[in-house]
Amino acid sequence: MRRSTLLILMIAAVAASPVALADAGISAKVTGSCQGCHGAGGDSPSGSVPRLNGQQAGYIATRLHDFLDPTREDPHATKTMWGVVTKLDSATFPEIAAYFASQTPTPRGGGASRALEGKRLFAHGAPGVPVCQSCHGAGGEGNGSVPRLAGQHREYLTNQLQRLQLGLRFSDVMHPTLKAMSDAQAAAIVAYLGKD
Repeated sequence: MRRSTLLILMIAAVAASPVALADAGISAKVTGSCQGCHGAGGDSPSGSVPRLNGQQAGYIATRLHDFLDPTREDPHATKTMWGVVTKLDSATFPEIAAYFASQTPTPRGGGASRALEGKRLFAHGAPGVPVCQSCHGAGGEGNGSVPRLAGQHREYLTNQLQRLQLGLRFSDVMHPTLKAMSDAQAAAIVAYLGKD
């Protein structure tokens, strides 16, 4: 009799709070598979590992799917992420993305003269270099599948700009965009957007 009563109470609890159970499942996946490297809530403590807190959910979900095709990724990303994404159910990618997107984003750094030059380049572009904010948002907040750049580690931003420029990371939009960007211009934009 007690066992059946307990079973009825458990079923009622599950029916009453499916969201809580789903959140608990995603939380376990995030904690086990993501936060070990990306930090609590996605606020990575390492300059070489991207911050995910406040990142655009559409971008995170797209990137998780991208990692399932290692031919489109640079070797470092493939080595790091291939083993992670292949162990996750891709149906959970949007939920994982939504979790990180809901976390408080890290604010931009900035303030130095180089950052002020980066702000100008980000907002207005330069000969051969398009306006960054036209896709990434006025404050670098991103939009949908376009990533948030504001508050990202400076080391990570620098590495990604170099990889995109060299074609080591695939992007049919960014590769041609970065061809004309000088190292000094890239460093200024990183100084404006980044936070370490």
